[in-house]
Amino acid sequence: MTDPFSPFRLAGLSLRNRIIKTATFEGMSPGGGVSDALTEHHRALAAGGVAMTTVAYCAVTPDGRTFRDQLHMRPEVVPALRTLTAAVHGAGAAASVQLGHCGAFCNNHDLARRRPMGPSRALNLIGALSGRVLADAMSETEIEDVTAAFVGAAQLAREAGFDVVELHLGHGYLLSQFLSPGTNARRDAFGGSLANRARFPLMVVERVRAALPPEMPVLAKVNLRDGFRGGLEIDESVEVARELEARGADALVLSGGFVSRNPFYLFRGERPLRQMIAVEKSWPQKLALAVFGPALIHAYPFAPLYFLPLAREIRRAVRMPLVLLGGIKSRDDLDTAMREGFELVAMGRALIHDAALIAKLAAGTARGSGCVPCNACVAEMDREGGVCCPKVPAQLADREAYVRRARLARTSVTEQSSLR
Repeated sequence: MTDPFSPFRLAGLSLRNRIIKTATFEGMSPGGGVSDALTEHHRALAAGGVAMTTVAYCAVTPDGRTFRDQLHMRPEVVPALRTLTAAVHGAGAAASVQLGHCGAFCNNHDLARRRPMGPSRALNLIGALSGRVLADAMSETEIEDVTAAFVGAAQLAREAGFDVVELHLGHGYLLSQFLSPGTNARRDAFGGSLANRARFPLMVVERVRAALPPEMPVLAKVNLRDGFRGGLEIDESVEVARELEARGADALVLSGGFVSRNPFYLFRGERPLRQMIAVEKSWPQKLALAVFGPALIHAYPFAPLYFLPLAREIRRAVRMPLVLLGGIKSRDDLDTAMREGFELVAMGRALIHDAALIAKLAAGTARGSGCVPCNACVAEMDREGGVCCPKVPAQLADREAYVRRARLARTSVTEQSSLR
């Protein structure tokens, strides 16, 4: 059996072990930029032993942000991202950035367009209370423009020192919306059959792959299932995986769920509805969560390696490297993933709970994570200062100290401006 702590070569990149910190929204990008907290978050994960850490959800255009305070790639943020990647490299890990576009799932108050855009004209449930009830269907010109934006963002990521780009084809964001029969009602070359629904996502992968050096890995995050009736199912996901392998993707990150339909299909475990209501800043959204949340946000029971049965279908279909995620939090889980033939594993909540977990597992000083899937960290992503595990007092104290410093800095800038 492969040792999960043995090195692995992904395209031209040498990884020190088989464990990746998966992309989990950090909530540390005020104004769409790079905060000191974001840099420290990923430096700590690197110092804690992961082979690679992934900066989550970096939009390829300003309008590709789900929310205003999400990172979006542009030349102005490259210097700060270089500082982040240098910090990760200094701690011995590789750095990846997840590139995406929100499509028709948008609550961005800085949206330049009147309405967000997706594969088809549709309801934009997350934006309904802020006046953006509908999303428009993209034209072929807009599809071409967004494809070019993915390419440009990937090239800037390379300039910023990232070792890997991960293209987000899952979770109900734009490329996933095109793939899903539940959200793509087009009747042109980009809708209908799976081949047509996959045309835009595959075009993005192909062009990004061609625009980067062959030694720089390009990953795709894909859904095993959308997790709602009428969505993408495993039989079509297998076909998408085969096409991605043929188009030059270097590895697939196997995930699932649709943020606009069933957000906790991905997370499994408890449903932190009370905490989500508490951190919501908008009173209409807070009220909507309180009234409709119990019926619309479903909880799914947690089990170790909960995506493994579906992931086996992809493993049988392709020879390319695969990244298994979902409920991995112990040495036994890592060993099982290796035994099942997955080259890499990705962890999220367990590493939010303890950034040093991988070093402890490698040293044998721990067998597993103290993370209980309460999912309170999901709600904490929306607090000022960003994600942390609220069950770890030191993390709460660190975040409070960071927030105080940030507020003082803002006050100082305001006072200086008033004196001019």
